[in-house]
Amino acid sequence: MNLDNKFTALQLAIINEQASLYTCACPVHISMQITNLRKLFDYQKTCLDMPSESEVHTQVHEKIAAVTKQAHQLMEQCLDEILELEGWDRTELQMPAGIRTLIQK
Repeated sequence: MNLDNKFTALQLAIINEQASLYTCACPVHISMQITNLRKLFDYQKTCLDMPSESEVHTQVHEKIAAVTKQAHQLMEQCLDEILELEGWDRTELQMPAGIRTLIQK
């Protein structure tokens, strides 16, 4: 079982950087959840790769991995739709000028 990623780790980092420069934090929250879901999924795969004599142990990790995969797909779709709604430049992953408000230092 593998995750199908719409966004690379680099693309998520760019979105995070853009959102941290400006006061629009919604995309970064979604991006962070996607990153965390990827970590959880990888952890479950590691657990499944370890030998286990317990069928319950295997079922637990398979269940967590499957649900994590579903959540990951939903969150990636959500981020994709948010970027589309806000009008982000999809090539450079730049936040549109119309919604940029620099964070006051």
